[in-house]
Amino acid sequence: MDNGRMDDGTRMALISATGLGKHVEGPTGRLDILDDVSLEVNAGETVAITGASGSGKTTLLGLLAGLDLPSRGSVRLEGHALEAMDEETRAQLRLKLVGFVFQSFHLLPALTAEENVLLPLELDATSNATTRAREALDAVGLRARGAHYPYQLSGGEQQRVAIARAFVHGPRILFADEPTGNLDHHSRDGIADLLFRLNREHRTTLVLVTHDLALASRCTRVHDLVDGRLVAHAR
Repeated sequence: MDNGRMDDGTRMALISATGLGKHVEGPTGRLDILDDVSLEVNAGETVAITGASGSGKTTLLGLLAGLDLPSRGSVRLEGHALEAMDEETRAQLRLKLVGFVFQSFHLLPALTAEENVLLPLELDATSNATTRAREALDAVGLRARGAHYPYQLSGGEQQRVAIARAFVHGPRILFADEPTGNLDHHSRDGIADLLFRLNREHRTTLVLVTHDLALASRCTRVHDLVDGRLVAHAR
């Protein structure tokens, strides 16, 4: 395989999930969260996964990103089978390929905005890390706020910092978990515009989960998660 193509010359999906199942054991017995979920996402696509609260959207995103492993089935990122890797190897692959944006921002409170954006670059020992972090903050309109701590920023500003951190190392895939879920109406629109603008500029593949159908409709494909199964959304 080379340059995203299989040995026979056909294009390889950047993300490929086959027959995913996920269950957990609870006090009343086994709880099935996902059942036989399959999904392929090609480079450059924008894909939304919608569903009611508790439908398993975040669980599915975690499996696609290699943050968790399925009870059955397989996930491949750029051809790499995640279930065949240990946690350290999966983490190295995520560092190389993946950026994350979360509903609750996940900024480290003891670090400034600039230091939070620096984290992926420092983990990868990237040269010119400070310059790149400042450029990323500039791209989200927060260069002047780089010395501020998360508690000194509004929710919308914290999410902008999180987006800068997600894009700073040039990921091929961006996973976004309810990226506008904790924001007011005005901030939601601005963050959505920023997310899709940067995604186009960086030519990133975007997979987001959301209950916001207006946000989902901005993606080229929408799938609904219903009773643990993925179905194409009727537009």
